[in-house]
Amino acid sequence: MAKNNSEIAAKAAAPKSIQSTATAAPASAGAGAKATSPASKTPATAAKARPAGQKHGFKQSEFIVYPAHGVGQIIGIEVQEVAGFSLELFVVSFIKDKMILKVPTSKVVSVGMRKLADQEVVEKALSTLSGRARVKRTMWSRRAQEYEAKINSGDLVTIAEVVRDLYRSETQPEQSYSERQLYEAALDRMAREVAVVRKLLDAEALKLIEAFLLKGPRRNSKNDADVVAEDESDADVDRAA
Repeated sequence: MAKNNSEIAAKAAAPKSIQSTATAAPASAGAGAKATSPASKTPATAAKARPAGQKHGFKQSEFIVYPAHGVGQIIGIEVQEVAGFSLELFVVSFIKDKMILKVPTSKVVSVGMRKLADQEVVEKALSTLSGRARVKRTMWSRRAQEYEAKINSGDLVTIAEVVRDLYRSETQPEQSYSERQLYEAALDRMAREVAVVRKLLDAEALKLIEAFLLKGPRRNSKNDADVVAEDESDADVDRAA
């Protein structure tokens, strides 16, 4: 039974650690959260079905945002018997990642699980995309850590800042591999939430985001490209080290 307790207490992981199949749990699925598969259940810990209803502000079939994985949907509320006591869990499905996450209802605040952003927050996030990119002149390794922390913050506006700062127009220098990975991770997180809130297809949400990015100041100017290229030299030094 101690093993089940330790699995429930696993810490949140960055997107790169998410496994691609629902039958395998992520390396670490979130503080107080438990990723499971049908094969992992035993008679001693078999989940008991619980009537659908609102728990801690969330309800079954509701879309939510889990910081380390983005938008998911609550597909059930279960009670598991663990070490002689009952543990109530939200069962959250991340369809695109083919993953199921189980989050103790008592831990939703501590793990940062939240409701979808409202329309006002979505508007603010989209407007952020049109602002001037703010790239710190620090080593790339440090900036990469900051970007990753922002992506996993679960805050839509903060994620939009990463999309804005790492975006490159056709006239600007190409991104490094690591920059591209972080940009696509942030873009995917933002697009999924915008799509659900605005009731759009994923492709439509991506086009909407791109339209706001293109409104940004000096996106196609030589001066803007020079600033980015100069800052990228720090990344080259850091990678060479």
